[in-house]
This record gives sequence, C-alpha cells and structure tokens, in this order.
Amino acid sequence: MSLTSKRTIWLCVAAGLAVLGAANGHLVYVATTTQPDCVAHLRAGDGARGLYSAAKSSCTPRESLPEAK
Repeated sequence: MSLTSKRTIWLCVAAGLAVLGAANGHLVYVATTTQPDCVAHLRAGDGARGLYSAAKSSCTPRESLPEAK
C-alpha cells in the first residue's frame, strides 16, 4: 500500500469521525436548548385499562388553566 493511499484512508476516517462528532454535538445542543409544547395525552389514572398514559406529566391540562375557562 502506498503512502498516498494510507493518507487518503486516514483522511477519510478523520472526516467520518468529525461528521459523527458534529452530528452528536448537534443532537445534544438541540436536546438541551428546546422544550417541546404540551400535547394531548392520557394522564395516569384517566385512561381505560390497557391504554398507555404519561407516567408523570410536566404539563398542566389546558382545561384546568384559569384563562381557559
């Protein structure tokens, strides 16, 4: 294997690792700087048996907010 082809391989490996690192960094940035809006879902104890519900919701139900009445 020639020196040029070894350099090309290592350059490709380094570029791939840089892309992987940048993508993971972006995911961490987005996960720590955004807060999704509340969505309608079943609350614990409100649904019928066998349906999935949120274990612990950090959202206040819209109907229980004072301005919604």
